[in-house]
Amino acid sequence: MSAQPGVIGMPKGMLDTPVLLVDLDIMEENIARIARACREKGINWRPHTKGQKIPAIAHKLLGAGAIGVSCAKLSEAEVMAAAGIRDILIANQVAGEQKIARLVNLLRHADIIVAVDNEENVAALDEAARDKGVRLRVVVEVNTGSNRAGVEPGDATVAMARLVTRHGGLHFVGLMAWEGHTVEIADQTAKEQAVAAAVKLLTASADACRAVGLPVEIVSCGGTGTYRFTAAQPGITEIQAGGGIFSDIRYRTKMMVDHPYALTIMTTVSSRPNPYRIICDAGKKAMSSDAATPAPIGLHGVKSVSLSAEHGRVDLAEPNDTLHVGDRLEFVVGYSDTTVHLYDEMYGVRKGKVEIVWPILGRGRLS
Repeated sequence: MSAQPGVIGMPKGMLDTPVLLVDLDIMEENIARIARACREKGINWRPHTKGQKIPAIAHKLLGAGAIGVSCAKLSEAEVMAAAGIRDILIANQVAGEQKIARLVNLLRHADIIVAVDNEENVAALDEAARDKGVRLRVVVEVNTGSNRAGVEPGDATVAMARLVTRHGGLHFVGLMAWEGHTVEIADQTAKEQAVAAAVKLLTASADACRAVGLPVEIVSCGGTGTYRFTAAQPGITEIQAGGGIFSDIRYRTKMMVDHPYALTIMTTVSSRPNPYRIICDAGKKAMSSDAATPAPIGLHGVKSVSLSAEHGRVDLAEPNDTLHVGDRLEFVVGYSDTTVHLYDEMYGVRKGKVEIVWPILGRGRLS
């Protein structure tokens, strides 16, 4: 679906639904907040774009002081590069002959960094880069406790970094990690300690690399759920926090991130079977509930919210007769990473009126 015609200047409540909205004032406040935290700690900001997938917003982040962007997938990096963004970290491994060919071809158009944690993958990347006559920047991913990808800290990290330096098509620039196992620790003192312990494994590995003569320019980690602790750790050069520009129910209630909500979905009430139940026109295909349940705005006495494929259901603890069929009901997004990609456009709203419509150019870019 293309953007609704004639919407600029229209009150958001007049848009056809369901529709994805971002409050521009709040988003800009959140952007400034993360950028300020980085400046105060003297580190760089390379925000992740896997949740928002919009090059126009990425350019706003660069304008606020970001040095580049992070992407989860090669295809997302291709979208960002096509929009003129040069400094891109693919915070992931790129494997397989076809993907590696795309990666080295992209180096003519952007300065890409890719993560590695495997000897065979290093060799394949090197061969493709040399065949293309380019040099690929590489960071070694370190497993600091999340137990997903990454080599083990210390000697194994040094060995992998040394391996990269022996390949002429590759340029070893540093290390990266993700302390994802700490994000949902509720006690903030315990969380700070867990983040510090995880990051210490990364920075100690960087020091070990330097001790054997390997130059480490980049030490990258830190997402929205951890950045206010990660940014304060000595030895970090940059953080990747990106989802906090929107904030959502998951960030606020499960990660204890106090950013105000910027991202919402406007729906229409499509049925009122009784005074205790409200049905709207946005279900799982319009707003995800996998990581957190969307929350209706300004509706009191909510008992539960549930989603089926095409319907959103709000059950109330007390009767409500103020909402009628055809009325609008706005929800805070449950989790932006699994919601934004459901839409073709995001409608930027300021003071309740549409100011801009952004195509979500990274939608469907999964390869």
